[in-house]
Amino acid sequence: MDEDLLRRTAPAVLQVLVRRGADFAAAEDAVQEALIEALRTFPDAPPRDAKGWLITVAWRKFLDAARSETARRRREGLLEAEPLPGPAASKDDSLQLFFLCAHPSLTPSAAVALTLRAVGGLTTRQIAEAYLVPEATMAQRISRAKRTLAGRRLDEPGSAAAVARTLYLIFNEGYSGDIDLAAEAIRLTRELAHLIDDPEVRGLLALMLLHHARRASRTAADGTLVALAQQDRSRWDTALIQEGVEILQAALARDRLGEFQAQAAIAALHADAPSTEETDWVQIVQWYDELAALTASPVVQLNRAVAVGEADGPRAGLAALAQIDPAVPRYTAVSAHLHEADGDRRSAARLYAEAAEQAASLAERDHLVRQAARLNTDGR
Repeated sequence: MDEDLLRRTAPAVLQVLVRRGADFAAAEDAVQEALIEALRTFPDAPPRDAKGWLITVAWRKFLDAARSETARRRREGLLEAEPLPGPAASKDDSLQLFFLCAHPSLTPSAAVALTLRAVGGLTTRQIAEAYLVPEATMAQRISRAKRTLAGRRLDEPGSAAAVARTLYLIFNEGYSGDIDLAAEAIRLTRELAHLIDDPEVRGLLALMLLHHARRASRTAADGTLVALAQQDRSRWDTALIQEGVEILQAALARDRLGEFQAQAAIAALHADAPSTEETDWVQIVQWYDELAALTASPVVQLNRAVAVGEADGPRAGLAALAQIDPAVPRYTAVSAHLHEADGDRRSAARLYAEAAEQAASLAERDHLVRQAARLNTDGR
């Protein structure tokens, strides 16, 4: 049996069980047990209707569990009859499943893991490998999330904003292990955009596509990071850029600006420019002003300082940087960049070295170390 087909089918099976009255945690356990049985039996006797088979087996697994211990008292009404496999879940069911996985009682990390498991159909092992944690750790995270949701029904979902935030967190993890989380986030966001008419969801999809279009140019052959100014723009995916821009324009036309739309507008201006020098930095600063008004985020202010440095000169960028708390992540790296642009190479080299010690990833650290070494070598 094609494991990828099982993965794509599992969320729909889960939706059917929840629609029939199973609580989320019990339904998810039953689906996972059905998938295990499918992997064991399908190679020898594959059914004609894999989805119907999974629904039947998962429902029986759920009923077996419901008949035991205290679950029987909560679900007596469900035990009176075992219905035949029903139709696929409706769009509304799919949307509620998205919302439930982003329930406000869950932490962001738990919402991410549960979304990948229940909506994305990934296994615990695949999610663990993607996040570079032991499988047992991820299993505990998912179990805690399911316990949190145990007994909750679909009348207490999260919001579209919470779902979008969860998908954005998944996208930012990029690629690791055998699962491309960026591509998975785009797939799920496309599905969400199909289910809900929300300009911010479409803004998020546009943002993902515009960022993903530049993916091939972000790293060199040896895996080292390539800064935007040095990226080979001929390697950018123009089809994804065009799609992202069209989706963004339609979202902006709704006149309900949100942070993902503003971020996508900035990404679109970068994607549209033939080079760093030809980028419309003035308009990017204006979009950062819009974004700052929406979020009051110090990270946004940090990125705005870089844009100001490009639009009005490095001294203006340093002045904008001075208004930001130095404890903000990447503050030192931005300071190094602006000092170098201002001609103060000695200070820039020192700041790049300091920023390398604060880097959140090995790739970022190596990049900053190389910047420091470049300036120190050139200065001899």
